[in-house]
Amino acid sequence: MADVKIRNLDDHVHDTYRAMAEDAGVSLEEQLRTVLADYLSQERRAMILEIDAGLSRMREKYGTLPDSTPGIRADRDRRG
Repeated sequence: MADVKIRNLDDHVHDTYRAMAEDAGVSLEEQLRTVLADYLSQERRAMILEIDAGLSRMREKYGTLPDSTPGIRADRDRRG
């Protein structure tokens, strides 16, 4: 696992997360790990929703496209 050091963090940011950690009964380090992991999860969910919306728009515009797997497999079999 990687180590990260954040310099010049505003006091109010530090104090806020320190208080959140105390309320949760965990260390500041654990609280910050949780915040970073949660943020990443939210970003991933947002990206997945965006991709799903794009796929829906493509289906509306072009319909459901056929699966190309059988054709690719047949072409590979012909080539040996």
